[in-house]
Amino acid sequence: MTVHFIGAGPGAPDLITVRGLRLIEKCPVCLYAGSLVPEEIVTAAPEGAHVVDTAPMNLDEIMAEIEAAHAKGQDVARVHSGDPSIYGAIAEQIRRLDDLGIPYDITPGVSAYAATAAEIGAELTLPDISQTVILTRTAMRSSGMPDGESLAELGKSRATLAVHLSINNLANVVRDLTPHYGEDCPVVIAYRVTWPDQQFIFGTLGDIRAKVKGSGITRTALIMVGEVFGRKDFTDSRLYAADHTHVLRPAKV
Repeated sequence: MTVHFIGAGPGAPDLITVRGLRLIEKCPVCLYAGSLVPEEIVTAAPEGAHVVDTAPMNLDEIMAEIEAAHAKGQDVARVHSGDPSIYGAIAEQIRRLDDLGIPYDITPGVSAYAATAAEIGAELTLPDISQTVILTRTAMRSSGMPDGESLAELGKSRATLAVHLSINNLANVVRDLTPHYGEDCPVVIAYRVTWPDQQFIFGTLGDIRAKVKGSGITRTALIMVGEVFGRKDFTDSRLYAADHTHVLRPAKV
């Protein structure tokens, strides 16, 4: 028996990996985060499977389902949205599985920041503009941020930022980043990216609050900040430069 942690991707059912889908198709137990995982994905579970939406459940209740499956020798598809390694809350589940001696594995998924870049046709790392992407969030009702990881500190890097779980904290995001990025720095708000009702709001640190206020968006949105959005005046990568040689593309004689 194995617990398979599976990243379902950002929302579009066909963005789950082939491996993840195949695991769901064969597991007699499927536990999924119903608020963020499309139902079409879990309907791939085999006929008669025990399918449970864990959105209203606490950790003890979720573990009780896993222990019951373990007692029956049944594999479990534990389906999370996006990629389970990013704000997936799998670490505390894994810790308990280790204590119980229950085996597990992890299948990665497409994260919202990658899906956002794809949907808007952006590269997050442009030569001379940004070569670093920081995935972070802000502290609200959830766990606090460790020392040195405040947005004001991370903003000093001027890297491309993907700020999760913070749309209701947008005022503080703007306040903390404006001194480092400037009011004209591009911002993209991605709401339910790849879902049928996805929405993007484009603005700057100077005007994004007003634009979001009129949208009614209060959850399930990612804040992307950086000079890479909309920039055309970047240097071409050396990767495909005619005079750039390497073992697979030796110099022409």
